[in-house]
Amino acid sequence: MQRIAEAGKETAVREHSEAIAFVAMVCVLIIAPFFAYPVFLMKALCFALFACAFNLLIGYVGLLSFGHALFFGWASYITAHAAKVWGFPPELAILSGTAAAAGLGAIVGALAIRRQGIYFAMITLALAQMMYFFAVQAPFTHGEDGIQAVPRGKLFGLIDLANQTNMYVTVLVIFLGCFLLIYRIINSPFGEVLKAIRENEARAISLGYRTERFKLVAFVLSATFAGVAGATKALVFQLASLTDVDWPMSGEVILMTLVGGLGTLFGPVAGAFFMVTLENYLTTIGQWVFVVQGLIFVVCVLLFRRGIVGELAQLLRVKL
Repeated sequence: MQRIAEAGKETAVREHSEAIAFVAMVCVLIIAPFFAYPVFLMKALCFALFACAFNLLIGYVGLLSFGHALFFGWASYITAHAAKVWGFPPELAILSGTAAAAGLGAIVGALAIRRQGIYFAMITLALAQMMYFFAVQAPFTHGEDGIQAVPRGKLFGLIDLANQTNMYVTVLVIFLGCFLLIYRIINSPFGEVLKAIRENEARAISLGYRTERFKLVAFVLSATFAGVAGATKALVFQLASLTDVDWPMSGEVILMTLVGGLGTLFGPVAGAFFMVTLENYLTTIGQWVFVVQGLIFVVCVLLFRRGIVGELAQLLRVKL
């Protein structure tokens, strides 16, 4: 009984800490446009959602994907094409890109989860690169030029997204909605099974769980949220390009998650904002920015293994 009481108390403290952190994050994001350029903030929010999607897979299932740019980039392409060529309104364009990412996630996941460890990672990388070369050759992607001048349109026929404030609010609502969905997934019975698979898959199998099904669903969910991020980014920048689907994008989201805090709720958000801010201020040094990112990765692995949020949570003795 005492252990149950202690566990209940620990859960209550964790939920209270997460609620305070969430309210603080929302307040900061609401007032942020008064102090920072809205397009920069929207880019950071898109990458924050991308990192949260990736963290759902690696942080809570233990599956390292080297090909998540596949879902992010192709959702961007489909959304841009749907908005510009098919004339879809923004909500349907985003849904189209998200559906494409979910479909690709189901295909890639069904192939990749048959293997574990480095083999899983290499399969995801190989399939992502295959789709990258397809993007280079496909006529509708326009190769290196990408799909440019993508119209933002009017959300639900009423809200003009050409207005930066309206666009920022839309991106913020999408991010917060997806963030809460991810939180619900993590803290559901389904999420507890995912954590059990991460800790000891053999034991989860012995308890009767069909782990491959759980891993496939988690993979598809992660791909779907990554697709939402990519689709939203296409409308923010009115552009879909090869950069979004190339392998360095997969490496970037891995770095964001590690720097922020692997397996933490708010870590990917902090990591994404940190990396986007860093890139924004280091654009003048050109390709040397990758050297700086590499150094940050080394320092993080050697000195701050829990990441920014993980170390902060450890210092405050709370779980974020």
